[in-house]
Amino acid sequence: MNTSALSLSPIEAEARVLGIQAKLHRWATDDPDRRFDDLYNLISDPAFLLVAWRRVRGNKGARTAGVDGQTARTIEAGQGVAALLEQIRADLKARRFQPLPVRERMIPKPGTHKRRRLGIPAVRDRVVQGALKLVLEPIFEADFKPCSYGFRPRRRARDAIAEIHYLASPARNYEWVLEADIEACFDEISHVALLERMRGRVNDRRVLALAKAFLKAGILTEGDVRRDTDTGTPQGGIASPLLANIALSVLDDHFAERWRDRVERAKRRRHGLANYRLVRYCDDFVIMVSGTKAHAHAIRDEVAVVLSTLGLRLSEEKTGVVHIDDGLDFLGWRIQRQTRRGTTDRYVYTYPSKKALRAVMAKVRTATRGGSDLTLGVLLHRLNPVLRGWTNYFQSGVSSATFQYLGAFTWRRVIGWLRRKHPRITWKQLRRRHLSGGWWPTENEVTLFNTAAARTSRYRYRGAAIPSPWPSEA
Repeated sequence: MNTSALSLSPIEAEARVLGIQAKLHRWATDDPDRRFDDLYNLISDPAFLLVAWRRVRGNKGARTAGVDGQTARTIEAGQGVAALLEQIRADLKARRFQPLPVRERMIPKPGTHKRRRLGIPAVRDRVVQGALKLVLEPIFEADFKPCSYGFRPRRRARDAIAEIHYLASPARNYEWVLEADIEACFDEISHVALLERMRGRVNDRRVLALAKAFLKAGILTEGDVRRDTDTGTPQGGIASPLLANIALSVLDDHFAERWRDRVERAKRRRHGLANYRLVRYCDDFVIMVSGTKAHAHAIRDEVAVVLSTLGLRLSEEKTGVVHIDDGLDFLGWRIQRQTRRGTTDRYVYTYPSKKALRAVMAKVRTATRGGSDLTLGVLLHRLNPVLRGWTNYFQSGVSSATFQYLGAFTWRRVIGWLRRKHPRITWKQLRRRHLSGGWWPTENEVTLFNTAAARTSRYRYRGAAIPSPWPSEA
């Protein structure tokens, strides 16, 4: 492939990258045993670096600096993007590029008092990670199984929920569920096991050495102490989710190999034996069991053995077996089989979990707790994206009652905030000034997003029919 220096516009760079990705994906799909050479030159290709930069720049994290103190904006104002990409390309081609340690940031885990580690790479490292991901993703996507949904192109959490709903429905009756949680997955993945999985497809030692360099870059803690990273892929890096998926695909392969034959599954069902189906979203997964509770407990040991090859283990506290009638929480959803009102028929329902509802209510409560020096418009600009994003995520479930509850809660909080901000005006004056004479908070053309008015619709289960982002035609 020609990787000579090119002076490309962003549109031309995107087209070039997409074309090369399509070729890589097609070659990987046509030959499952193919190992790719000479991928390193693609990582240093100007088009790949430019596309990687644009994705880094367009990410919200572009405003956050790594250990070198540089953000995307300071690079644009100082060194310049062209000079940065040229320097990165020269360092890569000369094999002198060395990733900097990631900057540690401890952030709260949603719904708990615990904190988790976020690793913030330097901007230059994010660009190289982005280029590495652009090269590796189409190759490994050819091998990834349909049961995996997290951090993959054109796949989303709602696909995982739809598959659980599909499997638990009466026609299939996968009633028992192993809820699994991997203990500190991103911190404990074995580098040796991960690189070995990569070698199955990558024969370019320079690419493997670059991936290893990112894994071994180390962490600069919040106390400014340098810590080595002997295991794990620190959360926060652009390539980390892909590397985690490459490692955890060993679990997908294990279940796909044993349970992909539909005739064999039907035969096992007739003989009273169990069938199992895996649904995974990165390091969160469940195993649906068509069988008994004993079968569900038995598969736990099998999963533990598979994960041990990656240096991982199941959390004793958070891993357990539940029946679909008792329900489970997964990816913010509550999934439970219940009797339909007015009938004796039983259906599987999906709706926002109490934990997810408490989390968004906490955000609303925090936004409306103080800040009486703000205008109503500023408050609405802060609340509306949160409310709109939350309802968009849950609109495919039986969520109308929850949306109405959240809408009423948000209205009370905003009205309370207005009363504290204007303690001396009457209710009539407050309505005229801030509710447009009606009942809903409005300032200028900005109106509080009404979650109760959000419409819900069932998300269609796509199964293995999710299209690839890369055309398969030659």
